[in-house]
Amino acid sequence: MKILVVDDDPDLRDLLREYLSRHGFSVAVMHDGDGLAARLERERPALIVLDLMMPKVDGLTALRDLRARNDDVPVILLTARSDEIDRIVGLEIGADDYLGKPFSPRELLARINAVLRRRKTPDAAVPEQRENYAFGPFSLDFRSRTLTRDNQLLTLSDGEYGLLRLLVNHAMQVLSRERIIELLYGADSDVNDRGIDVQIWRLRRLLDEDAQNPRFIQTVRGRGYIFVPDGKRADSAA
Repeated sequence: MKILVVDDDPDLRDLLREYLSRHGFSVAVMHDGDGLAARLERERPALIVLDLMMPKVDGLTALRDLRARNDDVPVILLTARSDEIDRIVGLEIGADDYLGKPFSPRELLARINAVLRRRKTPDAAVPEQRENYAFGPFSLDFRSRTLTRDNQLLTLSDGEYGLLRLLVNHAMQVLSRERIIELLYGADSDVNDRGIDVQIWRLRRLLDEDAQNPRFIQTVRGRGYIFVPDGKRADSAA
């Protein structure tokens, strides 16, 4: 499985290439985001580790260009900035996770494995022969594994589809993060709570005009999340 590391720090590139190679990955490197799209046409990595601050083409620009081309290759952003807005922007335009510098290669390895697991959600693998599920202006098609709003197709990754399908199947039930991880990935999974929170946040941005005040995927403080098909405030929601 190939990992592409895009970072302008040669020492960090060498460190990650050596470390990830020892853990079973084939590692390719680039020194900035210039030419990333062309590189992906020649070789396809399983995941990109992308530095935020680089000369010529920075990480946010490179990621924005990828997502504008509907390329859904998994991306983990590396950032030395302490400003939270950079991380939020990265997640908004399609990063799967982020990691602040300095970091341990072991933590990056864990994040890589978690993202790859999320992108291969077992429940999302096989289309189901069942009727569409309608809620609000949305329709979830289990056969094509797609979501539409007022007949307009929305973009869902396999992981996001799998999570939405799970929530739909447990409508009006409070699910803890741990229970969601267990149902999606198995009890022994190394997927962490933050990975679930990122995907919940992405789904909320698709489903609600104001993701800060979600109607369909609501938070139950101290317990987890609840899917509310009619978009009304659940009694137990925070």
